[in-house]
Amino acid sequence: MADKDDHDSPENPDNRIKLERMAADDEAKKQILEHPSGEPEGKNLHEPMRVGPRTGRQRASRMVDEVSSTGHEWDGITEYDNPMPRWWLWTFYLTIVWAIAYTFFYPAWPLINSATQGLLGTNYRLELAQEIERYDAANADIQGRLVMADLNEIAQDPELANYAGNAGRAVFATWCAQCHGSGAAGSKGYPNLLDNEWLWGGTMEDIHLTVTHGIRNTDDPDARYSEMPRFGADELLDRQQIDQVVEYVLALSGQDHVAAKAALGEEVFADNCVACHGEDGTGDQMQGAPNLTDAVWLYGGDRQTIHDSVYYARFGVMPNWSTRLSEADIRAVTHYVHSLGGGE
Repeated sequence: MADKDDHDSPENPDNRIKLERMAADDEAKKQILEHPSGEPEGKNLHEPMRVGPRTGRQRASRMVDEVSSTGHEWDGITEYDNPMPRWWLWTFYLTIVWAIAYTFFYPAWPLINSATQGLLGTNYRLELAQEIERYDAANADIQGRLVMADLNEIAQDPELANYAGNAGRAVFATWCAQCHGSGAAGSKGYPNLLDNEWLWGGTMEDIHLTVTHGIRNTDDPDARYSEMPRFGADELLDRQQIDQVVEYVLALSGQDHVAAKAALGEEVFADNCVACHGEDGTGDQMQGAPNLTDAVWLYGGDRQTIHDSVYYARFGVMPNWSTRLSEADIRAVTHYVHSLGGGE
């Protein structure tokens, strides 16, 4: 007689678990059939459920109620009202106590013209002013040398050049980067300070003058000033003449253009534009008139942008920094800008 298959034998430990589960399932089915209401015989489904391991009579008798819901439910996910961990709550309470205590010991509550100083008498504004005075006193000697030095000789003095470069970089990052960019490459309407194309000149003297007095501002009577006419908006030229001179400017810069219009535009340019941009279109730094023959454009060199520049004109403004920066700071940032690679 053949041996009995161990896979079907209850003596097999692996098979015993499966058989017990099957027996439990059969018992559950029987209970459901006998009690359609869903409540097994001798079992109250509304009784609290026992959870967790039990080690002893007392633990075995403990009952745990199901956590109540907050009433919030999203996509079948119910939010239960579980209590926060004790350690988290005590940490939260401690931060509240700390915050309240901080307002009594340090400046916190705003008043009309000031703020409470706190029981410790801390004054951050005074501390900052003292630190600034301390650094100014430490740099007073080299700043004096910087102010007295010839602009073109700063780069020849290693100590002076090192200080001016570092100080100028800080001044530029604080006051100039908003327009010219953190790397001084500029953007539309704001000149690139890295190349050798300068509207108002790129020598140390020119840069110093521009930074000191600014361009086209109304705050400094010595601001560098020029104004391009609004040839279209003020009806100085008709639309046909504007189209012609635009084609001529495109031709000057070596771009695609309509030759017939450009030939007519040359005469319009000679009558209206050479006074600032020169007969050959290379511009004039004394007036801040740009060179129209290269590929460097402050506002853009496409046909539509050039048309808008002629029609509406451009009027870029730079503030004067003489009222905000010391002479030492102006000289430092002048040296820094000149050393970026585009200085003349």
